[in-house]
Amino acid sequence: MEYQEPFENKNISIVSVSNWILTLLVLFIPIANIIMLFIWAFNSSTPLSKSNFAKAALIVWVVLLLVTVLFWGSISRYMAVYAPVV
Repeated sequence: MEYQEPFENKNISIVSVSNWILTLLVLFIPIANIIMLFIWAFNSSTPLSKSNFAKAALIVWVVLLLVTVLFWGSISRYMAVYAPVV
């Protein structure tokens, strides 16, 4: 088995501050932010740091979505059982 470079075929270029600012501004746009996160996370030409950021943001987004659904589901269940019907 040959030794392989750990970042072979990875874009490890440095992301500038202006590029990070633009990235954060794009994330403020509804719907486009989710699409761009998927593009940045899974596109091989995206710099590695931005790709890791996008993957982490998607994971956080999914966790928060699940917590929100569980919270509002429990609230609606509570209201259906204990709230008086008028």
